[in-house]
Amino acid sequence: MNLTLFDLDGTLLPTDSDHAFGEFLVRIGWADAGEFKRRNDEFYAQYLDGGLDIEAYVQFCTSPWRERDPAEIAAAQARFVDEYARPSLHPQALALVRGHLDAGDLVAVVTATNDFVTRPIATLFGVDTLIATELDRDDSGRATGAIRGVPSFRDGKITRVRQWLAESGRTLADFGRSTFYSDSTNDLPLLELVSHPVATNPGPGLRTIAEQRGWPILELF
Repeated sequence: MNLTLFDLDGTLLPTDSDHAFGEFLVRIGWADAGEFKRRNDEFYAQYLDGGLDIEAYVQFCTSPWRERDPAEIAAAQARFVDEYARPSLHPQALALVRGHLDAGDLVAVVTATNDFVTRPIATLFGVDTLIATELDRDDSGRATGAIRGVPSFRDGKITRVRQWLAESGRTLADFGRSTFYSDSTNDLPLLELVSHPVATNPGPGLRTIAEQRGWPILELF
């Protein structure tokens, strides 16, 4: 069996779902169009530069919705999927994922974006296993604004993938081929770990590294 891992934002999706969800919250009136949007853009710039404080970001990005009624939250999540996620699906990205699933690969989406935003998006791609930054929740199931466990970000992606594989008694060495598709230098730790890294819609930094190292470069969009 082969192992295939996909980053989500910028890799399978043409934009960043976390940042887009923040813009969606502004659009539906749950977040301020001035200060919240400014800070959301600021955090996104930090991510692109490789300097994101992910704990601070999760505290910030969940603040507009985590105290709301659960039914309201679920309705907003469904609306975001219909208005953003579905229209953002590209046939080439869907076909890439489907090809690996049909080949019998063990497939997972591995993303730094939180599980509340990305769970339904992974489902749209037909992928059951999502390794995302998990939101801490209280006894009633309400998000607290903290992160549960290791965030799936930079080196944390390696930790979380290894934890997931260990649950079924596996390691990376058990696979004939391990592939990771990503667009970002934030994912260099996991790209360097697998046997087949693929720079997918890469930003300038990752494109340069891929060219220097002879990694395949895939343009989906």
